[in-house]
Amino acid sequence: MKRARDVRDQMAGLMERVEITLVSNPDPNNTIPIRKALTSGFFYNTARMSKGGDTYRTSKHNQTVMIHPSSSLYGIEVRPKWVLYFELVFTSKEFMRQVIEISPEWLLEVAPHYYKAKEVEDGK
Repeated sequence: MKRARDVRDQMAGLMERVEITLVSNPDPNNTIPIRKALTSGFFYNTARMSKGGDTYRTSKHNQTVMIHPSSSLYGIEVRPKWVLYFELVFTSKEFMRQVIEISPEWLLEVAPHYYKAKEVEDGK
């Protein structure tokens, strides 16, 4: 928790320096702004569900990956079609760690230089 507080203080200081008003989220249940911000920083770490629905394929390199058992989305009944991950780890299989659900449209919004519309369509 101390690390989270340090990061928050650092971000608040940066916002103050560039004169951005610090405002609390009016709807704490709405995680979309946070997930979009993470997507803008880690847009290259995305994967979409494979056709079989049991694994994922990384967006650009088409590697087969799975959600790591320590991740919050592991074992949920309805898996998201698109995910963003923080890191890949290789044990017996290639696993994604620290995984969140994203919308593929965000990729076009935050990284149009990296993704094309045909890459994020469902029929790819």
